Amino acid sequence: MGLAIFDVDGTLVAGRSTEKRFIGWMLRRGHIGPRQLLAAAWFVVRWFPVYGRHVFRKNKAWLSGLPEELVASEVERFGEQIGEADWIVPVVAELDRHKARGDTVVLLSGSLQPIVELLCRRFGADEGIGTQCDVVHGRYTAAPAVRHPFHHEKVALLATLCEKYATSATDVAAYADSTFDIPLLSSVGHPAAVCPDRGLAAWARNNDSRIIENSAHTIEQEQKIR
Repeated sequence: MGLAIFDVDGTLVAGRSTEKRFIGWMLRRGHIGPRQLLAAAWFVVRWFPVYGRHVFRKNKAWLSGLPEELVASEVERFGEQIGEADWIVPVVAELDRHKARGDTVVLLSGSLQPIVELLCRRFGADEGIGTQCDVVHGRYTAAPAVRHPFHHEKVALLATLCEKYATSATDVAAYADSTFDIPLLSSVGHPAAVCPDRGLAAWARNNDSRIIENSAHTIEQEQKIR
């Protein structure tokens, strides 16, 4: 058995990121108000010197003060809006193929942990690792996330997964769509670029890596970037 790692947004699920869609959902439901918006604004000011241009990706302060139970409940309702029409078909087919072979399938994403867990169940993955936000007494805080799988953080999590599942990174398959996933894809033996952005496309070209386009066609219609 092997290990296959899948990013979520832009890799398994097309369109806007699941987290941005969930923020819109929470705004429409009236759960995000002045307190959360002010906390998110202050997070940018406070943490920009540390995170620089990545501060907006690191910013989960829009959850500040919300009960864990409420967010979990809203994620379940929100999840009903994500269906097969949102899936990137060839990549879901790859995931199913890994499962059929008996490989361990892990979703590794910067999206919120409850969202990743929901999609983990939806796709039948073995484990889902997302952003674990800071929680005190059952409520989210405005502090930086305890765990945020993004850029080089994914490489550290890869090492943990390899140890957990007793495998080598050279035997791992990974699927991702962004330039920020290059450190992860560079660290595994079987990388695949999914609908890659310009930076990842250049990396794929230089490394003769496989690319999977978003279409309803079969995997045989994948192509390499030349």
